[in-house]
Amino acid sequence: MQRLASEAVDKVRRTLWREYRDSPQGNAIKRSRWALLRRPWNRTDRDDEKLYEVQRTNKPLYRGHLPNATLADALDHRQPEQARDALQEWLSWASRCRRAPFVRLANTIRKHEEGTLAYINERVTNGIVEGFNNRLRMICRRAFGFHSERPVIGMLFLCCGDIPLYPPLPTH
Repeated sequence: MQRLASEAVDKVRRTLWREYRDSPQGNAIKRSRWALLRRPWNRTDRDDEKLYEVQRTNKPLYRGHLPNATLADALDHRQPEQARDALQEWLSWASRCRRAPFVRLANTIRKHEEGTLAYINERVTNGIVEGFNNRLRMICRRAFGFHSERPVIGMLFLCCGDIPLYPPLPTH
């Protein structure tokens, strides 16, 4: 969900950049992407200055940035009831918002609301499985020239299994 919210903020930023390209507001938008997308504890002093400049000179972009931060806060709640209330409040706000990317995001979150609330309850994602799957795909691509599936399976076990090798392979 957070990735979709960040993409929505970036779409708003790009739209406003096209609109205000040759104006002082456009200068505030320039090089503001990461300042808008980073979480508060990851921002640098330069990011804070850029965010303050955006807040001062470009209210629509700053208002586009706030939903991303409030959604992150809603998803960080530990109590399911508080998280559900915060998420419902965010969804009602995003549905009334006049920015199309956020309206689409609200509709997407509504479709997957049950899974989002399950994440809040359990704090488990499928990120580890996705990362492992990506690694397996990379190994299979590397083994493209093999003539049968046995060497590919052997390569998967060699790279992903905890198989001790004697003598050990040389390291860099």
